[in-house]
Amino acid sequence: MTAELVRGQNHPLSQARLEIRISAGTPIVAAAALSDQNGRIHGVEWVAHPGAPTQPGLEVSRQAAADHRLAVDLDAMPETVHRVGVLLALPTGGAGPVRFGSVAAPFVAVTGLDGAEIASYTIHGLDAESAVVALELYRRQGGWKVRAVGQGYAGGLAELLCDQGLAQAQQLAGSVNEAVARGLARSVQAPPPRTAEGDRSRQAAAPALGPDQGGTAPQPGPVPPVSPYGGQTSGEPGQTAPQPPSCPGAAPDPSAVTQPSASASAPTAGGPIDYSHPRRRNSAPPPPPPAAPPAAPGQPARPVAGDATGWSMEERLYNQVWGMFEDLARTTAAYRSAVDFAESRMDKELEQVLSDPRSRIGGQGDAAREAARARYAQLVEQAREALDRDLVQLQAEADVVEPALPPAYARWDNPVWHAYRVPMEIPMALRLGDLHLPEAERIHIPMLVRLPLERGLWIDSGRTVSSDGSFADAHSLGRLAMETAVAHAARLLAVYPAGEFTVHVIDPAGSGAQPLAPLVRTGVLAAPPALGAAGVTDVLTRLTQRVDLVQMAVRGGAADALPPGFDTAQQLLIVNDFPHGFDDRAVNQLRYLADEGPAFGVHLMMVADREESSGYGPLLDPLWRSLLRLTPVADDHLADPWVGHAWTYEPSLVPPGSQVLHQVLAQVAAARTKYA
Repeated sequence: MTAELVRGQNHPLSQARLEIRISAGTPIVAAAALSDQNGRIHGVEWVAHPGAPTQPGLEVSRQAAADHRLAVDLDAMPETVHRVGVLLALPTGGAGPVRFGSVAAPFVAVTGLDGAEIASYTIHGLDAESAVVALELYRRQGGWKVRAVGQGYAGGLAELLCDQGLAQAQQLAGSVNEAVARGLARSVQAPPPRTAEGDRSRQAAAPALGPDQGGTAPQPGPVPPVSPYGGQTSGEPGQTAPQPPSCPGAAPDPSAVTQPSASASAPTAGGPIDYSHPRRRNSAPPPPPPAAPPAAPGQPARPVAGDATGWSMEERLYNQVWGMFEDLARTTAAYRSAVDFAESRMDKELEQVLSDPRSRIGGQGDAAREAARARYAQLVEQAREALDRDLVQLQAEADVVEPALPPAYARWDNPVWHAYRVPMEIPMALRLGDLHLPEAERIHIPMLVRLPLERGLWIDSGRTVSSDGSFADAHSLGRLAMETAVAHAARLLAVYPAGEFTVHVIDPAGSGAQPLAPLVRTGVLAAPPALGAAGVTDVLTRLTQRVDLVQMAVRGGAADALPPGFDTAQQLLIVNDFPHGFDDRAVNQLRYLADEGPAFGVHLMMVADREESSGYGPLLDPLWRSLLRLTPVADDHLADPWVGHAWTYEPSLVPPGSQVLHQVLAQVAAARTKYA
């Protein structure tokens, strides 16, 4: 029976090998700190965090996520360790929340390897805190216990570590934030939040409720300026990220000193930011359409395309796709956990057999070993049967969902493109490829990202080993990367209304002329691809000036006072063959567009080999981390927001010999001419 703890309550632990499962509803950082009997951390090597995920008896997640699983082996703890603290912190430097009071209360559970809960704790009462000690495992009279702590810190992870006696708290907190930022480049965008009724994500994101709908009336207060392009500044309304404190004896952290900004403007008055989708209404969506006729007795229900909730079929399909993604992630995680448990049980049984000298030789020992292996095989077979049942249902759902997808969600080989017409409004999301796991090679989940793009894209043209183990030479891979970029750009042009999306291309050496031919011949580019250093300078200067102009207009509260004839369309810059033709000034402009551009309607798509750009040193590291890395060949580099599965990504490419790309772009060009 699970012990539901309250703050300060403890509970004995009867198992040494445990899992600590964390659910927060928003991406958070999970870490674990080892300390002595006085609760003091003796050094950075006593903390397991995303930058150093394994310590003796500990393993934590390698990135920020809404759900975490921490592995703990109490028998492997050094004798000097008397306490193990489970630490949670909100990521810094992003567009997410900066205090736990604005998110759902984190839930933490201590479980056995079989998933059975031993103790759980919901951390209530947090407000301005951005880091918290959730649980503490501690030694007591030769055994171990768990205590619910819930101690929060408004100063973040640095203040938390400093309070536990770590002199290098500032430096370690910086290392953790750096590791989390690196993980952003390999993360899949999080799906809509799950509902409380069940495990399946089949509901849209909860809209904000007004006072006439049972909600809380907005409290007046300062808010940061919001871009007309849908971007918003990071943090919570009226707040800035707290500066971490200095620990006694620690060297001052120069990054903690804030310089006044000449471009900063005073915040304007207003209510809290509504984080719900701008096209969603502030009321419950209609129920899903009627389900298919009931299945025969003993058979699973037949799936139906669009059986999720939403205001439109597009939104229902979007939520259904993310539900499928979550289902596949969780059923695979359950299978892998069951296999791990079977292996650990077999190892333990074999160890017990070998520990008895009488059973090391003779038939008794052989029989015990065979019995242990037989139990292992039985557990694995049961887990595989459960996985196969889930995969059959998911495959059936994928078979009915894929043909029903609109163009923005569909593959290029979907017949829906043959009936394509230029849309009148922007869709919710865009498909950038497919995702699948090794245990379910046949089930491909569409990788959907919300529009407008919140992050730039990096098409990696480096030497990548494809999922089948084959290699591609640098020339072929560079061309394939550019074809992938063109396919993505064509999708973006196709799903936006006429004249509301503009594409610029920088191709300094002209090496991408052949892959760029569909965009050039159909006339959908704003101008011919820029060549040479002069072309690089011209395009980057115009786009950085555009971002500056829109930024000043928004911050000055005059977003409607832009110059006559100003192009208000979303802008996409495709950069090929980087860093050829880029000097230091151009590199700085590129970084500026990557950081500031998305919030003001300018998006970046890099086609580059990171190794070739390593000559610039660490200057470009923040640029690569801010972009979503995609590959022109299948590669298992993306991770999900729950358990960190390594998903294999496959780009969405036009089938060889197909004319669908030219037909779609021709319609886009004709619509521009008509509505110009």
